[in-house]
Amino acid sequence: MVFKHQHFHETPPEVEAEFPPSATLEGAVSDALASAGGIDASDVAVIARGSEVTLSGTVQLESEIARAEEVALGVAGVATVRNELRFTRSG
Repeated sequence: MVFKHQHFHETPPEVEAEFPPSATLEGAVSDALASAGGIDASDVAVIARGSEVTLSGTVQLESEIARAEEVALGVAGVATVRNELRFTRSG
């Protein structure tokens, strides 16, 4: 019996990760924002590209913008935060 390595049209097979690193990082930041005190992150979107995380969406208080950035920077794997959050004035 002859063993042959797997190839598809002479190229090695490509295996895609089920959860790419960016999705894992996005989930970790989202979880941290949801459980952190001092911020309502229900309208905050998190997008990761490499070690940079972009926060977008709205928060209720202006102070929550800085708090969200602080929390995101505290997550392992996050090097920089691009903060595009806005606050909505209620009342």
